Amino acid sequence: MSRLRRASNRLGRLRASAFSGAGLAAWEFDVLAALARAETPHELSPAQLIDATMIGSAAMTNRLDNLSRRGFIERRPHPRDGRSVLVRLTAEGAEHVDDAMTRLASREAEELRSLSPDEKATLARLLRHLTDPR
Repeated sequence: MSRLRRASNRLGRLRASAFSGAGLAAWEFDVLAALARAETPHELSPAQLIDATMIGSAAMTNRLDNLSRRGFIERRPHPRDGRSVLVRLTAEGAEHVDDAMTRLASREAEELRSLSPDEKATLARLLRHLTDPR
């Protein structure tokens, strides 16, 4: 398990480098990527974002405030529930998250280039086994 931990730390550094190259922190990427994965118009409620990113509501409020100040998201009144809002990915936010995803995919491919296709498939299978709920 210590090797898995080292691999995780290495991946964390690789991710941070990819995200910073796109002008994002890892936490910003996590929120923006959750919105990017949502169906068009790429909007979710704060509760859905909390579920997707596994952080608390106070932390999410702070993150949304920061992302809104940067112009990456906008909060809109919920069309059917006047007490709540929806969070929507802006065009600028989409550009940054797309850039980060491209950079991350490139760095991950580079990191795994020494593995054969069979080794990559085995690695993916083993990681699924370790991370999927039983």
